[in-house]
Amino acid sequence: MGTLALGTAALIDTWREAVRMANALADRVLAGSALVIAERASLDEDGHIAIEIPYGALEMLSSAAQDRVFYRVDGPPGHIVTGYGDLPMAPARPGGGPAYADDLFRGEPVRVASLARAASTGIDEVPFVVTVAETTKARRELTRAILMRSALRLVVMIGGAALIVWIAVTLSLRPLYRLGDEIAARSPGDLSPIKTPVPSEVRGLVGTVNGFMRRLEWALDGMRNFTGNAGHQLRTPLAVVRTQLALAARAAALPEAQAAAAKGDAALAHAERILAQLLLLARVDAAEGAALAAPLDLAALARDLTAEHIPAAAEAGIDLGFEGEGPITVRAEPLLLGEALSNLVSNALSHAGRAAVVTVRVGRAGGDAVLEVEDNGPGIPPEARAAAVSRFARGRTAGPGMGLGLPVALEIASLFGGRLTLEAGAGGRGLLARIALPAANGGENAGNDTQPLQS
Repeated sequence: MGTLALGTAALIDTWREAVRMANALADRVLAGSALVIAERASLDEDGHIAIEIPYGALEMLSSAAQDRVFYRVDGPPGHIVTGYGDLPMAPARPGGGPAYADDLFRGEPVRVASLARAASTGIDEVPFVVTVAETTKARRELTRAILMRSALRLVVMIGGAALIVWIAVTLSLRPLYRLGDEIAARSPGDLSPIKTPVPSEVRGLVGTVNGFMRRLEWALDGMRNFTGNAGHQLRTPLAVVRTQLALAARAAALPEAQAAAAKGDAALAHAERILAQLLLLARVDAAEGAALAAPLDLAALARDLTAEHIPAAAEAGIDLGFEGEGPITVRAEPLLLGEALSNLVSNALSHAGRAAVVTVRVGRAGGDAVLEVEDNGPGIPPEARAAAVSRFARGRTAGPGMGLGLPVALEIASLFGGRLTLEAGAGGRGLLARIALPAANGGENAGNDTQPLQS
């Protein structure tokens, strides 16, 4: 539709230009004919206009269209010298150029040119007007010929342009067709990057699609991890709950039912804690550390969380303490990093055993801010430490370990550019869990550690 509208506008403009050109050419001939006739004018003995119409003046108006030519010569007002007395005249001005007009003469459209001149007697001047007219058949045919030729050229140009565009679009879309075929042939689970060669104009789009597929793959991995973790971790406590409910239903005495219910409640609390950790893992899987990170005083966070765990440590018969001075600034999200520290402390309280000593320590090592949780309990053998940070591992000592505390701490540390390492505690006893994070002001204070950390 747009091309048709532009073509129509072009044809209208071409028609107007053709009319203008045809009139300009014919008007020059009319003016020339009138001028030739005017130059033959003279005065007779009585002072009247005498004129002999030269044959060439009218012959120059002849055309292949067989137009009819008319003329008249007017002397002083009211006196016709020669020609067609009823021929229309154009409003010519004495001494000016030819004047033109379109009119009807004897039922036919004519183009009229009038030229005002004066014949001189040496003493006086006698004005006269020469008027020449011709029918407009030749003009219309010239206009039509120009318009038809222009229209033909325009149609050829539009057709050629459409053909070129069709060929160009077909060739340029072939890579997109191949791209569509490759995507259509993929299995629903194939989210690998698209590697089909495409034009440079489409590479940005392909890069955007690849980025979206990577994010989608991460989201699906997170969902698969969550469902896998949930199925693995919740199966045991839910089985315990069902078993204890069955025992309570078959209990012969109230104390037995109450004991079974208490064990079921403990298992349900354990499942609730597992679910909270699973949701945290899912949040960590979907989070972007750079978007969540903000300046945070690690020493203040560790001191407050240690204080929160003192009642639980006292109930377990464990001496829980804090070492370190601040501020030590890192870039992290306080809730997530606090959960990582809580998991390390809870892990130590669960596995160190009664009368153990657990120390939370904050300091610097080079350009890193270091957070340590050390206990003097049974620890983890070196060969089992790698498995301890996997999502389904449990400590070898007694306790209600969930298998997610250390993995959650590891993933949170990684989220903010840090790392989690497990080592033996002081004197080769117990476990030392260390989180090292880039210190926000490590370059300024790396050499001013107020609390040295053991390796």
